[in-house]
Amino acid sequence: MKLVNSHLPPRRAIWFSFLTLSTPLLLCLLFVGSLAQARPADTLRVHAGLEELFVDPGQYSVLEDPSGHLTLAQVQEPAWAARFRPGSTLPTTMDHPGSAYWLRLVVQAQGSLSQHWYLEMFDSHLNSVEFYPVDGSAPTFTGSDLPLATRKFPYKNFLFRLPLPPNQAQTYYLRLTSNSKTTFLSRLRTEQTLAVHFQTEYGLLGGFYGVLLIMVVYNLCLYLFIGEQTYLRYVLYVLSCSLVFMSEDGLGFQYLWPGHPVLNQIITAGSPILLLLTFSYYARQFLDTAQRLPSYDPWIRAVVLLSVAGLLIDAVWLSSGWGFWFYLLPYCMIYYAAYRVWQRGQRTARFFLLAHVMVAISVVFMILRKLGINTFTNTATVYSMNAAFVVEVVVLSYALGEKIKGIKDATIRAQGKLVKQLRKKHQVQEQLVEQLQRNQELKDQLNSELEGLVAQRTDELRLQSDTIAAQNRELLQANGLLALQSAAIEKLNAELQRDLQEVKTARVLSKEVNFGEFSQIYPDKDACLVYLANLKWSEGYQCRKCGHEKYCDGREPHSRRCTKCRYVESATAYTLLQKCKFPIIKAFYAVFLIYTHKGNYSSQELSRVLDLRQGTCWSFSQKVLEAMRRRRRAPDFDENEGWTHILLDASGLEPEEAGAAEEATVRA
Repeated sequence: MKLVNSHLPPRRAIWFSFLTLSTPLLLCLLFVGSLAQARPADTLRVHAGLEELFVDPGQYSVLEDPSGHLTLAQVQEPAWAARFRPGSTLPTTMDHPGSAYWLRLVVQAQGSLSQHWYLEMFDSHLNSVEFYPVDGSAPTFTGSDLPLATRKFPYKNFLFRLPLPPNQAQTYYLRLTSNSKTTFLSRLRTEQTLAVHFQTEYGLLGGFYGVLLIMVVYNLCLYLFIGEQTYLRYVLYVLSCSLVFMSEDGLGFQYLWPGHPVLNQIITAGSPILLLLTFSYYARQFLDTAQRLPSYDPWIRAVVLLSVAGLLIDAVWLSSGWGFWFYLLPYCMIYYAAYRVWQRGQRTARFFLLAHVMVAISVVFMILRKLGINTFTNTATVYSMNAAFVVEVVVLSYALGEKIKGIKDATIRAQGKLVKQLRKKHQVQEQLVEQLQRNQELKDQLNSELEGLVAQRTDELRLQSDTIAAQNRELLQANGLLALQSAAIEKLNAELQRDLQEVKTARVLSKEVNFGEFSQIYPDKDACLVYLANLKWSEGYQCRKCGHEKYCDGREPHSRRCTKCRYVESATAYTLLQKCKFPIIKAFYAVFLIYTHKGNYSSQELSRVLDLRQGTCWSFSQKVLEAMRRRRRAPDFDENEGWTHILLDASGLEPEEAGAAEEATVRA
């Protein structure tokens, strides 16, 4: 921020834009416009008792040259001289960057002057300044686009000596150009007042930059010794602050890069952007927003980057003079983050809040001056930004030390707890060592006792082993005899089992077997399906649809799927038991009873034996009797054949039943 006199607004002030919003004022300006054309600007009068004088807008005349080609001789011609307008009737800003503005200043010395008078232009960022004296001396051509050596006085602001003969009015012309909006701010001072002003101003600026330099060196040393990255970020932030102030007040161009005006323009445009980046870079690290506000921290980074992009666009292309608005949102977000972090227990955040209170107030004063509101413009408000930054760097440096001290104290407390834990662990280890020593002594004692017992027991076991060896030889001889007997017994058991099975089968083929005995041969549904499948395909498998003879297992138990056409046929399909609605074991037994009694088995008795409804038993018995009659008419019928032959009878199925059977096998 540029350091100017307390009674002057900063450069690029735009207060006139608010005046043009008032309709009555516009009407008044239009009404008195014709009168202003003929009214000359007031003359600045100086005398021996006067030391300094602020150049009011009504005390100079302005001529805008949009083409930028007018010369001094041309603007002095009557046609162009009549176009000069008093500054009090026009906006006191250079509203059109790129245009040339001619200022005509009339100064009259009342009596003899004891000191020389000087004109000081406060905006050091004017690109071109041409001063034309009236004493016949050569004009001065200088500006921020030219090296500092082009100025007659190597001063950060533009300073011109005014030769003033006694009791005469002198007319001075200045030609000004700027790439951004600025104001015609100037002041007349005597050489003694100017010397006092230089001494005071440079003393304050020296103290200001001295504090910044001390903070930089101090925190840089802390970073080199401690290695804490926050100190380095703080150093970068303070350096960027120094760069902004030096570019704004002109000291950097006066002392550091006087021969490089291009570098001066780059630093003037880029230092505010660097300040925003380093401030956010330092503040996020100091507040630990990434850990304490993990969901809010990415928004801060995004807003900072967008603001930097806006500042770059404004500095490179727009040059609107409104770039300071891009600082408000990221600054407010960081300040809010500091408040949230302070609420969550980080005590050092209160120093951050305190340090930026004065900065926030000075920023408000700066914005008011930018908007042309000069109500609060005085020495305190103009220099408040410098004082605020001094307080800020000192408080933040102290806060940073407090933070590191807090971390150190927390580390010491953690180390103390760790030492206590290690001490307790050491005591436990000592107790454990003592216990292990006692255990070792007990172990040695027990080992010696056990060795004696083991030796005694070994002798006893040797005697018992000899006895057992003799007994084992006798057992081996007995085992040989038992093996022979066991083989004979197994052979007899096999023969008995075979005879028993044959007896059971024979009884099944007779009429004297009950359902319990029958169930021993066909114990469950799976056994019945196995028997029925083996009986059905005893002569080999052949697909009923395509005649293919190779198959694989279907999804239903004991069903078969053709490997060619994938036709599936279940074990009960196309048999007497197809669509049987009661257990297949009972169906087997019912066929057995009806067949062995040659059809003379009543449905009431069958219902009682099978525990089924009589109607179901009657329907099934009719189905079995019909199958028996068809079997007797078959050419290969044998009187002595078993009852299982009629299980494969499917002649009694109606066409729709046969179709249903085929559909069922396909679904399977």
